[in-house]
Amino acid sequence: MLLIFQLAWRYLRGKRGANIVPILSRISMVAIGVGSCAMIVLFSIFNGFEHLIKDLYKAFYPELKITVAKGKFFALESEKFEGLQKISGITAITKVIEDNVLLNAHDEQQVATLKGIERNYQKVNHLKPYIYKGADSVLESPIPTAIIGLQTANHLGIEINNVFSRLSIYYPNAAENLALNPQSAFQNLQLQPEGIFRIQDEFDSKYILAPIKQVQELFLQPGKYSSIEIAVTNGTNHEKVKQQLQQLLGKNYVVATRYEQNKTLYMVMKTEKWAVYGILVLVLLIASFNMVGALTLLVLEKQKDIAILKAMGAQNKTIRGVFISEGVLWAAMGGGIGVIFGALFCLGQEKFHWIKLQGAFIIESYPVAMQWSDFVLVGITVVIVGLLASWYPAMRATQAKDPSLKST
Repeated sequence: MLLIFQLAWRYLRGKRGANIVPILSRISMVAIGVGSCAMIVLFSIFNGFEHLIKDLYKAFYPELKITVAKGKFFALESEKFEGLQKISGITAITKVIEDNVLLNAHDEQQVATLKGIERNYQKVNHLKPYIYKGADSVLESPIPTAIIGLQTANHLGIEINNVFSRLSIYYPNAAENLALNPQSAFQNLQLQPEGIFRIQDEFDSKYILAPIKQVQELFLQPGKYSSIEIAVTNGTNHEKVKQQLQQLLGKNYVVATRYEQNKTLYMVMKTEKWAVYGILVLVLLIASFNMVGALTLLVLEKQKDIAILKAMGAQNKTIRGVFISEGVLWAAMGGGIGVIFGALFCLGQEKFHWIKLQGAFIIESYPVAMQWSDFVLVGITVVIVGLLASWYPAMRATQAKDPSLKST
């Protein structure tokens, strides 16, 4: 193996005849380097967006969520609720009730999701960092306060800290006989907006947060809720806690992790990353055609060396190993340089924010997050491409003969 590597290294750095082999080898290295750099940069950007989206979704999607298997609202028995608090790894529990409502303010209307929350909601969901303006909690009062999304506030013309800017909420009244009293078709709740959050349009135009007791009264569901949201300690196995919760609650309840609550989103993010990987692998394979040509010409150039090695007793596998090692060295050198440039670019983007995002976002530039697993994956991919590109020229090398030696 040492001899094989020494010969491959000598061919890599040694002088060659006046032919196109050096040019093709450098072109193939550059192409693989560009592909490797693109992989590192795109993977890091995907990782950055993935981490960002996961942080954004923490505001409304808890680590564990309990809902009823059938129906919309439920009231958990006190014994089972006490059992939840005794499970190891659970740090906070909050009850939530939510449903779609009709909003009305300043002659503007909008359908949204009203979410009734308790005081310890912030211990389970991380909404506080995204409070754009005003209060970060809701208060129970004769006119209860609310926190609304930025898009909803703009659409309805809501102004916080303005006693005349109130929000009217309407919910269908299923308890009344509408034929006898059509005026009572809707329950009504008046809220005083005191805070605005800004996360992303999906949340900013959808959710309204209000005290749970007033929302329960609006929905005619006193003492009931639509879900129980749970936070666990860092490092805790979510699946293990989920199994304990499911065993305690039984089949009438559904326990879902944050991943299961957004399974489609996470699946799409993973699929997009692997789709980009597949495209870049095809680019590397196309770039390796130059390497195949360069190695084939190198085999023709080194026919005399091959014949001498055979005369000295070198076996075919040794000859193949030399040119396979040569192809791997070319790929590794190009890929290594590309990975270094990709890592430097990501570090620069993370520190100096070179490339900006267009439009209104909570961040100004593309996020990046480098992972060691991506570097390992790119390295393995480059080596495999080098092996594939050098296989055919290496097989040709075992069949090469030096005409001058044959004539003598």
